[in-house]
Amino acid sequence: MMRLSYRSPKTEVRESKIHGRGLFATADIAKDEIVAVKGGHIVDRKTLREKITPRLGPVEIQIDDDLFIVPVTQEERESSMLYSNHSCDANIGMRGEITFVAMRNVRSGEELTHDWAMTDDDDYFVECKCGAPNCRKILTGKDWQRSDLQKRYAGYFSAYLARKIAMVNIRR
Repeated sequence: MMRLSYRSPKTEVRESKIHGRGLFATADIAKDEIVAVKGGHIVDRKTLREKITPRLGPVEIQIDDDLFIVPVTQEERESSMLYSNHSCDANIGMRGEITFVAMRNVRSGEELTHDWAMTDDDDYFVECKCGAPNCRKILTGKDWQRSDLQKRYAGYFSAYLARKIAMVNIRR
């Protein structure tokens, strides 16, 4: 089966201290270099919640209020996964809706992580186990609304969330 998602040849998937498997740099990666591109099928929230998540677990990247890109079968799951775990001290961010890039120069051996605040707009609370010195301890699907995170990740939010942030800032 062809891969649905792209992972840079400078990366590999291996066991992570953060959670399960993670994506790691096998060579130095320059700031703004493409690390991964999420592939899959576009589905609405109802399909995601009722049909995809119960069978495949959390596999989505949100691309609009009611749209997500996902694998739709167990066979597609592995070829679509990026294995970028969450970290409150992320080193990769978004360019557009589905492309992940290095937010700084990344050294070989580092785990490649993104902050869910850059991609998620949902109703959830989950305990964070990233272990970063600046760990928020509790993550929410609305963390993108935090002004400190908007400043820290400026230029690296998904295009979807960047539009939402711009609209909120216009109203202020």
